[in-house]
Amino acid sequence: MGKTIRVSEEFHELVSAHKGSDETMEETLRRMVGGPDPRVLASMGLIDSDTDEESAETMRDAIERRRSGESDRRKRLRERFDANADTSE
Repeated sequence: MGKTIRVSEEFHELVSAHKGSDETMEETLRRMVGGPDPRVLASMGLIDSDTDEESAETMRDAIERRRSGESDRRKRLRERFDANADTSE
């Protein structure tokens, strides 16, 4: 099921220092990098937990859609802020 990754001693110590007593290293890394939990995505029907490659692609697409939406929201907020700043001058 799992894969092994190589990390430096320093990085391993950093992750270990942030690891909760009830967490796995994977859970700690996901929390630290802000990655989605595949179990949650599967429970929401966003990924098919049976096919890894399809799941990975679906997850990448969902992440990209979310990032794009966040970027659009930031752009609209910036435009509103700039418009308000122009009228107050």
